[in-house]
Amino acid sequence: MGTLSISKTFLHTEDLQSFLVAPGKVRLTPDARQAIKKSHQNLKVLLASGIHIYGVNTGFGKLSKVSIPESDQKQLQLNLVRSHSAGVGKPFDSGITRLIMILKLMTFAQGYSGVRPAVAKQLIEFINHDILPVIPRQGSVGASGDLAPLAHLAMGLIGEGDVHFQDRIMPALVAIKEAGLNPLELEAKEGLAMINGTQVSAALGIKALLAADNIMKTADISGAMSVEASLSSRNVFEAKIHKLKKHPGQIESAGNVWRLLEKSAIVDDHADCDRIQDPYSFRCIPHVHGASRELYKSAKDIVENEANSISDNPLIFSNKEIRSSGHFHAEAVAQALDILSISISEIGAISERRINYFMKGIDDKIPMFVAHDPGLESGFMLAQVTAAALASENKTLAHPASVDSISTSAGQEDLVSMAPWAGRKCLRIIENVTQILAIELYVAATATAEFHKGLQPGVGSKNVLNLLKRYIRLSKGDHPLHEDMATIAGLIRSGKIVDSVIKSVKLE
Repeated sequence: MGTLSISKTFLHTEDLQSFLVAPGKVRLTPDARQAIKKSHQNLKVLLASGIHIYGVNTGFGKLSKVSIPESDQKQLQLNLVRSHSAGVGKPFDSGITRLIMILKLMTFAQGYSGVRPAVAKQLIEFINHDILPVIPRQGSVGASGDLAPLAHLAMGLIGEGDVHFQDRIMPALVAIKEAGLNPLELEAKEGLAMINGTQVSAALGIKALLAADNIMKTADISGAMSVEASLSSRNVFEAKIHKLKKHPGQIESAGNVWRLLEKSAIVDDHADCDRIQDPYSFRCIPHVHGASRELYKSAKDIVENEANSISDNPLIFSNKEIRSSGHFHAEAVAQALDILSISISEIGAISERRINYFMKGIDDKIPMFVAHDPGLESGFMLAQVTAAALASENKTLAHPASVDSISTSAGQEDLVSMAPWAGRKCLRIIENVTQILAIELYVAATATAEFHKGLQPGVGSKNVLNLLKRYIRLSKGDHPLHEDMATIAGLIRSGKIVDSVIKSVKLE
């Protein structure tokens, strides 16, 4: 992986994906370095003019009317970082922490924050040495910035708190010295600039979006395999039918299922059956999956726009102009991730219904619960119960976080976004749906392997079957299912399910 250049150039989620799974290198372009330097010079001129600048020579929040003398302005920033390091809960994983630091650097690179180049340099050193501050995941309401978690990030830069470095948790100062660096000494506005932003919310959103993209493709694959194994009709996915609807996501999903089942002898074998229509969970795959795809694309646009935006306050426009706004407010991210949560929940809900369809038995081809000897054997009875439990959990988790608010800072911050919670619960939904899709793949693959012997699967489902047979048992008789279910879930997360298909099938 090459070095990621940070500038004013728009970055997409895919540009940042590698940092979620492994360390990487970043650098500032010359233009970005110049923008940071110029912004800091402008701040010094504004301070010398004697005007009041929020959080620089005043207190914070409800205390903004308190003037701070020049002699205390460095201490003000240090006090801010220390006092706001009030997060709780398990720390964010390494990938999220890397993204938070990169997103913070991206904001500074725009040249409106007033920080010294030394602040950006310290962030770069931490990223490039993979020194990861321990950031508790709970404590942000997603407005006035992700204050608590970003304060824990800033603590690491100044040599306080703990960090993860070289597979160990250690005091930040120890890691800084081992890496041959020095702790950052905060100057005017720098503590505020570090904690005032939506970078935690946006990082959670990026991780969720990358996982959701994989979920969308996997859902079309598992849906197609269920259509095939359940002897449902392929004809309902024909392109000319779905072109009558003007939803691109629906057309994409229908096309995927159609192509995945190309050359399927199982489909051809029941072409003249007397079944008129299949249940909605099969027939309406493009309509449901397609709607989720549309909402995913909308959420992606919003989160990417936020990640590339200036997320700070106040904003330094020139050496004569400094303006205040609410660019730290993550409402856009909160609403986007709430919508994504709903869309992914529906992917899980329809998948669970397809799993349930198999449990009743299908014609005289597939016995109840996909068991060879129902009664003596329970087959996938409890796997479906697990899928149902997960789908039900998602109904609660999908309740929007953004419609909730709670007043903070003595009423000054009176409506907040709750974006970090929207992001964290979205990731929980995605994990639940990963498990549901794993169960669907397991059921459909077993039904195909055991009850459609001698018939060639479609070009896409054949590839998935061959992949699954390398890792799990598709065999007769009851046996513990949880390990195989976990293995398939791992294949989904790693992208191997999708990769096995795109070798021979165009997947949109």
